Amino acid sequence: MTDTIVIAELNKGKVHPTTGELVVAAGMMGNSCTVIVPCSDSSVADSISSTSGIDKIIVAKSDIFSSYDASGWCSAIDSISPNGIIITSASPQSKDLAARLAARRKISVVQDVVAIENGNLTSPIYSGKAMQTVSLNGDAVISIRQNVFDSAPQGGSPEVSVMDASGNVTTAVKELISRASERLDVSEANIIISGGRGMGSPENFSHLEKIADTLGAAVGASRAAVDTWDDIPHSMQVGQTGKTVNPNLYIAVGISGAIQHLAGMRSSKYIVAINKDPDAPIFQHADYGIVASWEEALPVLQSSLSAMM
Repeated sequence: MTDTIVIAELNKGKVHPTTGELVVAAGMMGNSCTVIVPCSDSSVADSISSTSGIDKIIVAKSDIFSSYDASGWCSAIDSISPNGIIITSASPQSKDLAARLAARRKISVVQDVVAIENGNLTSPIYSGKAMQTVSLNGDAVISIRQNVFDSAPQGGSPEVSVMDASGNVTTAVKELISRASERLDVSEANIIISGGRGMGSPENFSHLEKIADTLGAAVGASRAAVDTWDDIPHSMQVGQTGKTVNPNLYIAVGISGAIQHLAGMRSSKYIVAINKDPDAPIFQHADYGIVASWEEALPVLQSSLSAMM
């Protein structure tokens, strides 16, 4: 077995809970786990300082980590990361970083891993229509899909060191515009409610947002909705040409269930479909189906959820 290096997943300047899942995955791949926390404030690492399964935490401190710059992050992390198998989350940003690190080190990359058994990695191919299993014959970079592995428990006492990564960065930090909304991205959420062209207009997505606010969910969209309305950004798209998600609960509203959309969400633990067409393909994959228009179903759902919460 070899050493494993986990790149902590950060969200809004904090260590994301999915980092605990990466630690568990790392334990299946190697006998020593080092977690690298890229940050501009070393106190960010305090939240995982007692996580079980971690042997060492390297706090990579640099102003470049205040916002994502692909080349800068790759250069800084590569300069302080030991050799071994590098593990990242399969979020869009981390998948980009994984590919860059693999190219920089001239090692293999395996994206979107959903299972690890006896050192073998399983990941979806052909838009989720099939699964491939590969084995590694050396160092590699792998990204792990969220909500697949259990999170590491508390109870550890890893060694913590702080390293200044600034001196190794030659790429200037990009000035990024802060997100106007605090709403979760679909790739990060455990609950997602998505709308399709059946919502009628982009203004009607406000009804989905109300339910999302009640549940603490993210709002997604089908490709049909994104292609039809300029007000629905591509960042919300779930599907083959959008984002692949794996939430505990996926609510599809006014979405027919084309194969392109199913490729991005069919691995959800529970799928609830709301569609006025009883023959919509989405019902073949749903755990619960409601044959009704969104105008009929969403007010009742909102009222019921508000009473429960």
